[in-house]
Amino acid sequence: MIHSMDIEIELTSPVDNICDYTFDFHWQNQRLDPASVIPHQSGTQFTYKDLVDALKGGSDIHIKGNVSARFAYSLGVDLKHFGGSGNSMPSGHVFVDGNVGEEAGMGMVSGILYVSGDVAEPWGNIVEVKSDVQGYRKFRSITDILCNGLDTDTLLSNNFDDATRRLTLDDGILRGTLGTRCDCMATIIVEGDAYNGTGLLMHRGTIIIKGNSGMNTGAHLDGGTVVVLGTVDEFAGAYMKSGSLVFRDAKGYVGAGMKGGAIYSKKKVKTSPPAGKSRMTGNDSAWLRSLLDIGRVESMLYNKYEVEEEKEKYITVHMRDGSVLRRKVE
Repeated sequence: MIHSMDIEIELTSPVDNICDYTFDFHWQNQRLDPASVIPHQSGTQFTYKDLVDALKGGSDIHIKGNVSARFAYSLGVDLKHFGGSGNSMPSGHVFVDGNVGEEAGMGMVSGILYVSGDVAEPWGNIVEVKSDVQGYRKFRSITDILCNGLDTDTLLSNNFDDATRRLTLDDGILRGTLGTRCDCMATIIVEGDAYNGTGLLMHRGTIIIKGNSGMNTGAHLDGGTVVVLGTVDEFAGAYMKSGSLVFRDAKGYVGAGMKGGAIYSKKKVKTSPPAGKSRMTGNDSAWLRSLLDIGRVESMLYNKYEVEEEKEKYITVHMRDGSVLRRKVE
């Protein structure tokens, strides 16, 4: 049922970034204004901001036609970038009479997506549940389910244990930003690989990826634990604030802009400042044994990386008598 405050929009051609709370739009290397009119509309002149404002106000959006990449990006987030809290906020629902492109629901924490057609992989932080609206598939935020439960919904596949808040994803679908902004003691187990941004801005909880994970794994991690039993792609642990990131190996450098927390890698990896190698302790080894169910010897093979304390800088001064002094640079 469509109410008077809801928005209806018909698209004659697919459009990127529909219902994107971040307004991070680029086209031909130019940034687009959130107040710009969404292209390919038939009979309406809604802007990107119109749709986001409507959802923030609790209204629903009804889209007739296909949408393309990055649909419903960060849906339900009160973004700090725009003066918000950074936490979840209520959101209206989005209905799409058509297909949806890749990266739908990346960073999504609340609201519901109803889609009549297909959703291209990789998905974002969403999982499909049994629909309560005929003719539509229904998708919810994984973070929302972890922290608030399924309520009356039922997963179409996968498994969620409400008592332990443990979600096992074994449907083979590639997903990104898993567990984004999670602020409850919950667990995600992925029986395979993950896409980019696993654990993005997570505060509490544990994510275990049994395969490999994409770029920006553990980026902006602010608590909790992210474990990848395989290899992480570039920029792992970038801008970490706290928490723990554990993996077997990494492509590229790790820890760029790191502010806190700890990174553990079974293989030695390259770091970006200010991250640097630190000493493994007995407590680190014991924690890894418990977390990974490994033996003492294997746990001792791991390397630990943290924010390096800024090293004091000295210059060498050659004295006239031939002696050499090391003088601290003030």
